[in-house]
Amino acid sequence: MNQSTDPASTPLGATVSDAAPADAGTQRVDPAELREQVIDALREVYDPELPVNIFDLGLIYTCEVDEQGHVALEMTLTAPGCPVAQTFPYSVECAVRAVPGVTHAHVELVWDPPWTKDRLDDFTRLELGLL
Repeated sequence: MNQSTDPASTPLGATVSDAAPADAGTQRVDPAELREQVIDALREVYDPELPVNIFDLGLIYTCEVDEQGHVALEMTLTAPGCPVAQTFPYSVECAVRAVPGVTHAHVELVWDPPWTKDRLDDFTRLELGLL
């Protein structure tokens, strides 16, 4: 178990629930239900260069949610040289924090594995004219 009490310091391999002990007075949420609400919020955030939301584009690699409403995301961008690399993760974090029930959100920008169009589903490929 991770000894840190700061969910923002959660190692990439750990789940959010490993990162923070439960407080007796903390209201519990259903992690599966909250995860779906977070995904819905992510589907409202669009890539600045493509007309596709970041979830369906495959930019979200992991989405961990615990019973205390802590959310940890790993995401990437379509290219390391993306001009919004410094600011976009914060925009994503703000969108997640706006979801009712989320008490803490942390977005980690990762480059491995690199994003490729193979992460797109057939509907998104069709939408982008790649089929």
